[in-house]
Amino acid sequence: MRGASRDSLAAGREALEAKLAERGTKPETVGQELFGVVGLLDGSAAVRRALSDPSAAADSKSALAHRLLDGKVGTATADVVALLAQQRWATATDLGDAVEDLAVQAVLAAAEKADRLDALEDELFRFARLVAGDPHLRDAFSVRSPGADRKAELVADLLRGKVGDETLLLATQGAVAPRGLRTEQALERYVEAAAARRRQLVAHVVVARPLSDEHRSRLAAALERLYGRAPRLNVDVDPDVVGGLRVQVGGELIDGTLLGRLDVARRKLAG
Repeated sequence: MRGASRDSLAAGREALEAKLAERGTKPETVGQELFGVVGLLDGSAAVRRALSDPSAAADSKSALAHRLLDGKVGTATADVVALLAQQRWATATDLGDAVEDLAVQAVLAAAEKADRLDALEDELFRFARLVAGDPHLRDAFSVRSPGADRKAELVADLLRGKVGDETLLLATQGAVAPRGLRTEQALERYVEAAAARRRQLVAHVVVARPLSDEHRSRLAAALERLYGRAPRLNVDVDPDVVGGLRVQVGGELIDGTLLGRLDVARRKLAG
């Protein structure tokens, strides 16, 4: 993506991460639903044009997204797509590409939350190599071979019980709807996305109540100054945290919660 579309995708990724951090949001479900939206956009040029029309008001496009999706997907998914509709896109197809990108990121976030991101990357890589090296599988997953259900069943037969749920979801998506790519190419793109997410500086933040956009930006800027690169904030809300926040980056813990400070004080008094 270039120009306005790149900036719009960045805004969508930020909105997605904020939604995934909300209590009760299931990243894998959001990913599945976003893949469904990709199918809607790919299957209807009229919907794709309406949601990405640069001459239409942002609010009207957002409202259209909600009319199309409310009651059919979760609130988090509908809100993210509505925000994407408000952005500017260089081409209508860029919107579908952005939704697919966010779908993949949501599934990767689910694997990351389960501490399976490394395993997912390895499992997808191995499956991509299996497909690339087997002419019969390549033919079975070819766009010329009809039957989405049959392809999904074949993936399940090959992988179920051998890989994690997130891997199975992405492998199925790559086989059933590779969006103009060969299945092994789609899988390789997912592997690249997993590798990029794994290498990114991740800050796990625990707060007593949700952070405002301003506070998120200030915290991200402070961590970037500290570590020399921009972090991705994974925010968990825990009402048991009385005040302040706790930030973990890799093995380093930065505890600024009131409970943390009280605990330090108690240890000093006991000593």
